[in-house]
Amino acid sequence: MAMTPEAATRLTRFYDGTLLPDEMIEVMTTDQGWFPSRTIRRGGVVRDFAGYPGGLPPIRIDDQGRVFDLYDYLTTNAIAGLVILKRGQMVFQTCQRGIGVETLWHSCSLAKSIAATLVGVALKEGAIRSLDDPVSRYVAVEGGYRAVTLRQLLRMNSGIRWNEDYVDPASDRRQLLAVQSRWQPGGILGFMKDLPAATPPGGAWTYNTGESYLVGAVMEAATGVSLADYLSDRIWSRAGMAMDARWWSEAPDGLTISGSGMNACLGDYARFGQFVLEGGRIGDEHLLPDGWLDEAGAPYRIGDRMVPYGYMWWVPELPDPILAGSFQAEGIYGQYIHVNPAEELVVVVASARSKPGYRRRLEINDDAFFAAVARALREA
Repeated sequence: MAMTPEAATRLTRFYDGTLLPDEMIEVMTTDQGWFPSRTIRRGGVVRDFAGYPGGLPPIRIDDQGRVFDLYDYLTTNAIAGLVILKRGQMVFQTCQRGIGVETLWHSCSLAKSIAATLVGVALKEGAIRSLDDPVSRYVAVEGGYRAVTLRQLLRMNSGIRWNEDYVDPASDRRQLLAVQSRWQPGGILGFMKDLPAATPPGGAWTYNTGESYLVGAVMEAATGVSLADYLSDRIWSRAGMAMDARWWSEAPDGLTISGSGMNACLGDYARFGQFVLEGGRIGDEHLLPDGWLDEAGAPYRIGDRMVPYGYMWWVPELPDPILAGSFQAEGIYGQYIHVNPAEELVVVVASARSKPGYRRRLEINDDAFFAAVARALREA
């Protein structure tokens, strides 16, 4: 079984960046029949957020000599949803462009950061022995991946040759998408397992969606359950989520597509961000190892370069002191879960922008927006 020709055409247009604005909203909010999915079950108790005293004060966004406000950001950046939490309280929430608080919104690559966080949970539980284990301890890989560690996989500094260009039909990313489109059990691992190395492991950083899928394969081998079920059992059913979520898989009973394809409501993305901000704590239980977020959300060095990437969490590149120590999940078309521990801040952004390309600056700089929110709330 595979997707219909009509669904395949729209999937291609999604990655080409040739959908009309209303089509983008439809794609981000409805099941297009692209891939099968599993349900991520919520629990019985919803975590509600009390209102933050005073709400959101006026914000000033300074971006490359230009000045904007909240309304410019919402309009210019094609924002469909925005949630801001401060100290676990609701500062601001809005749903635009026809979506609502119960709308399941496509994660794009936000799923990578969620999958990587689950690695931390499995490490704390002992299902994964060490981040310095070779990937081959858990899944059968050949070629350049035989010497790659799980830590290198999480940091995407495996040294494997890869082209992530979304709009190039010949890129590795688009070839992997073609494999996914066949709904073939084992197809993703078959494509990834023997890719050649460009440098020794750890020698270079290259953003590689396929490696996030390998993280899912490692997790499912280590835990014995699908990644979607593991997320449901460990976090989603216990952290006060309001809605069931969904997560794509490569086949009805196949590998979870752990680098994308999660669909959850905006409030639950914010609840996940708050779970991370609180150090992976649910009640009195700490699900993440001590010091996990100190590495997961931190840049690291390769030679003379600092890579703005942790364990599948991005580090803001805007050199603003108020962003120090912050990190964020990012997805194409403008998806964010921004976490600023020093400011006790979580910001979720759901967007339907025109192009998938990484940081294509048709819009206001999102890092500048996060800095403006943090500064406005600090000074209020």
